[in-house]
Amino acid sequence: MTCKEKILSEDFYDLITDYLFTEEFRESLVPDYCFTKIDDKFGLVYVRSDEVPVMNAATFGYSLIPKLYGLMQDFNQIPLIESNITRVQQPPLSLTGSGVIIAFVDTGINWRREEFLDTGGNSRILNIWDQTVQTGTPPEGFLYGTEYTRDDINRALRGEITIETEDEIGHGTAIASVAAGSSLGNGLEFLGAAPNADIVMIKLKQTKKYLRDYYLIPEDVPAYAEGDIMNAVNYCNKLAILYRKPIVICLGLGTSYGNHTGDLPLPTYLDKIASFRNRSIVVCAGNEGAAAHHYFGQIERPEGVAGEIYDDVEISVGANERGFILELWGTLPNVYWITLRSPSGEIRQGFRPGFGQSQTYRFIYERTVVTLDTILVEPGSGEELFLLRFENPVEGIWTIRVTLVDNSKGGNFHMWLPISNFLSPDITFVTPNPYTTITTPANTPFIITTAAYDAVTKSIFLNSSRGFTRNNQVKPDFAAPGVNLSGPNLRNGYTTQTGTSASAALTAGCCALFMQWGKKRNPNQYYSTTELKNFFIRGADRSLPITYPSREWGYGTLDLYNIFTTLTS
Repeated sequence: MTCKEKILSEDFYDLITDYLFTEEFRESLVPDYCFTKIDDKFGLVYVRSDEVPVMNAATFGYSLIPKLYGLMQDFNQIPLIESNITRVQQPPLSLTGSGVIIAFVDTGINWRREEFLDTGGNSRILNIWDQTVQTGTPPEGFLYGTEYTRDDINRALRGEITIETEDEIGHGTAIASVAAGSSLGNGLEFLGAAPNADIVMIKLKQTKKYLRDYYLIPEDVPAYAEGDIMNAVNYCNKLAILYRKPIVICLGLGTSYGNHTGDLPLPTYLDKIASFRNRSIVVCAGNEGAAAHHYFGQIERPEGVAGEIYDDVEISVGANERGFILELWGTLPNVYWITLRSPSGEIRQGFRPGFGQSQTYRFIYERTVVTLDTILVEPGSGEELFLLRFENPVEGIWTIRVTLVDNSKGGNFHMWLPISNFLSPDITFVTPNPYTTITTPANTPFIITTAAYDAVTKSIFLNSSRGFTRNNQVKPDFAAPGVNLSGPNLRNGYTTQTGTSASAALTAGCCALFMQWGKKRNPNQYYSTTELKNFFIRGADRSLPITYPSREWGYGTLDLYNIFTTLTS
């Protein structure tokens, strides 16, 4: 079996390594495996599922199991005006994104749409890497999928050849149009933020079944594995080098797995790419603000009380649920242990953290099976982790008692349920906390993170995830319009889209305009993501009567023209 076949096979596990395999280490592995390199730190190894232990975080290591990411969209011209984008598209600045690439890691693109053509009827799409099509040639340095060039797309537009890539979901087409859609002056009223930018689309392949089953995600819900996203970002970085052009990478994806400080492999890799000049990475904050999927626990020791103190966390579960995963992250230096109580009152108690333990419990009076992985020092963050996997949870209120076992004055902890796309709406915390709901990788320090607001009502989008990060870093960086943005549908018309992925796309277009402005200066200016982020923060509108930075609004609202006003003053 070839390495490509192992990458695609359901019989092989995908694992992320945060080190490179030496020849000696490779020889110590099971014989049937494949290893691919992402960069000087990260790689992907594919091993036969029947030659490794049962998958759990305690045995494999939490960060080695790829996390699954979902789309951040809740299935006009107002946003461009609101963010002062139209002012910089017009003279004297006349910025349109020319000479800059905007890359989307998403669901694909409808390459036939007029919004992605130039005035000569040729495609503005430089490349498409469709990870789902295996009949063509993969990009150089990658082993799966098919790469289509601009020449391929133009020939397909003329009917000379056939290409197989499609966007069946429509999310990638929609956010690409918000960032880089063009009006050809032929009756189209649509216009994106950077209508002359070059476009790159990576269509992600859906996750393998074993990961979908492990995370208990329904078959009909789009879910994408962390390793495939890292490969996509690597591909974008290589194209920037190949074409010698600035590139903006837009991610309209997110997950609630992880400790929400940017320590997972994908966020770590994004931070590295963001440090390069001529790179800009924009990520949506997530749509978890009103989902009731986060709990913040504070345990305070009453004066004169010794011994154990605790907090009871309640989770409401609806009828006939398949299951869900719950993560509890402690805070140094405290040590916790937990007790489970089912809706019928059955108790499983005394789960203490270890160096890596996995235990499975079957409740007598319910059909529920709970697998608990406990890690006292999780390698990526160094913090305590409880990962609970509920299968066939009985309907009612489940209670998790979190006990502080040291003699400190108190401590705090966080719990997260999966993102809304991955979870039934009937599974929620009874007393949720809407803050610290910024999804991964948006909680990564050096990238640009955007919240969403309604440009008409001037109010924050209800579901927009709220900051700050778990280690109190300011996220989101700012808010951009993300409610009822116009974009192409899967047919020939238009629809509206709402969500932080839309606000991230609008921001990505603005980054392209600013990078074009830098190229036009004498001498040319080439910016890293951190520099761009700080320019945008300085130019953000802070006219709302609130304290900045805000957990909802970050440092204000996107105002592209005000960046140039700030520079001149």
